[in-house]
Amino acid sequence: MSKFTGLTDTYTLHNGVEIPCIGLGTWQVPDGDLAYNAVRDALSIGYRHVDTAAVYGNEESVGRAVRDSGIPRDQIFVTSKLWNTVRGYNETKEAFEETLRKLGLDYLDLYLIHWPNPAGFRDRWKEANAETWRAMEDLYKEGRIRAIGISNFLEHHIEALLETAEIIPMVNQIRLCPGDTKADLVAYCRDKGMVIEAYSPFGTGKAFEVPEFKQIAAKYNKTVAQLLVRWSLQMGFLPLPKSTNAARMKENADVFDFELDEDDVAHLAGMTGACGESWDPDTVDW
Repeated sequence: MSKFTGLTDTYTLHNGVEIPCIGLGTWQVPDGDLAYNAVRDALSIGYRHVDTAAVYGNEESVGRAVRDSGIPRDQIFVTSKLWNTVRGYNETKEAFEETLRKLGLDYLDLYLIHWPNPAGFRDRWKEANAETWRAMEDLYKEGRIRAIGISNFLEHHIEALLETAEIIPMVNQIRLCPGDTKADLVAYCRDKGMVIEAYSPFGTGKAFEVPEFKQIAAKYNKTVAQLLVRWSLQMGFLPLPKSTNAARMKENADVFDFELDEDDVAHLAGMTGACGESWDPDTVDW
């Protein structure tokens, strides 16, 4: 069986910080009651890891739910991300302060550069990322952020960042689901000591339309969602399933009482295109 036995079990980042093995994703969850109630429900179910971003527009509701939960702050792992319109040393620090203000928190557990090559910085993305990363390193050294990392970065983006970085990113958060496993990138990041977070582990809903996933899930008497969260854990990823439904959140977390056969893990990994494909970070128009 997996080493994980529940939602509060953790991966350990290369700086020693522990990060809960499953997080609640909040992409496409609008600010207001929906985001607030989703986070409150998740925390009441037992989640201790919440992932948001400046561009999601829901930091205020996410932060209010964390504060209202009654759970000690040091028991909840909160991630946010710097959006593509912001690069540079001072600009990054200002954006971070705005994120903290919206969340209503004193510190972040993890702060990520959301994309490596924004449309507005395409002619100078390397220099822009270097200055942004320097600001994040300083915020980390000041104790304002417990861990810093990246999202959607490919090998050449990371190589460029490491030319000037003092601190190697602790995390790379990328789209990972059956058939979209980015094996070379994952191996590269692991070699650098990064934990791999898997966003859109259900392929933004596409997974629920795949008949073979339903067949494999039935073999284990589990749902497709449970199958894919379990698969993600057995691949060594940290999945971030999104839901605003408390029953579904509970279902997504009920993955610690079974184990997929190695053949099924490999078969799911090889189902190319089953959950769609990732965007190319060098050509996205945002």
